[in-house]
Amino acid sequence: MKTLFETSLSLPLIQKGKVRDIYDIDETRMLIVTTDRLSAFDVVFDDPISGKGQVLTEVADFWFAKTQKIIPNHLTNEPLDGVLNAEEITQVGNRAIIVKKLKPLPIEAIVRGYLIGSGWKDYQASGKVCGLKLPVGLQLAQKLPEALYTPSNKAAVGEHDENIDFSQTVKIVGADLAQQIKQVSLALYNFASDYALAKGIIIADTKFEFGLDEHNKLTLMDEVLTPDSSRFWSKSDYQIGSSPKSFDKQIIRDYLETLDWNKRPPAPTLPVDILQKTADKYWEVANILKG
Repeated sequence: MKTLFETSLSLPLIQKGKVRDIYDIDETRMLIVTTDRLSAFDVVFDDPISGKGQVLTEVADFWFAKTQKIIPNHLTNEPLDGVLNAEEITQVGNRAIIVKKLKPLPIEAIVRGYLIGSGWKDYQASGKVCGLKLPVGLQLAQKLPEALYTPSNKAAVGEHDENIDFSQTVKIVGADLAQQIKQVSLALYNFASDYALAKGIIIADTKFEFGLDEHNKLTLMDEVLTPDSSRFWSKSDYQIGSSPKSFDKQIIRDYLETLDWNKRPPAPTLPVDILQKTADKYWEVANILKG
């Protein structure tokens, strides 16, 4: 499969993100292209994951369709040939979508259903996860008594997101909107978690991003429940007390944790086999979820 690391389109470029390139169409719409660029620990690597952009786009579109009864999303479902020429469509392949322009909210809505990653480290040190007290005696990878909403403040490209508590989200967006974001995030996670579990996949944690439309209505945006924004485990491999095998780029995170690297640019070069294993896992989870 062709790898897409950089894009070059005739539309005006609004932003080049860690993974996505955003182009301007008109006052109400823009084009988002999900490249094969790899971002880990908020650092963009020179090594892409071939086909990743297509997987992320397909999985996100799948979940956008599944969750639109819970919350509207940014998709317009318009064909690309209305804004791109044939050569450009060939370039971006199945990695581009036309979306509504929204007012993005500076909050990453993180939901954790299992005790893993930074949440496990936090719990070991304090008995809490992002300031939320948990029962004593929980083990690594254990399912939490209930899903936790642990938001963070959306950082600029190259910077690390900062964990914040709910009261801080109230200060940022107001009480009503903060409560709505929390409720919708938990509803999205619980719905997706139940659906995925029936397919043999555990969604350990995930993050959502939201914006406001022209009527100030909360709208789901960016990506949703993809291997980049979520931690997927195989139900058949799951065992409390050990870190489960992952369907996402946790393979790369785990490898990076073995290196003497300060998680700042420049990023280290990744072995070919690590990149291929990660690509295989992306496709595997997409095929399982989509049936």
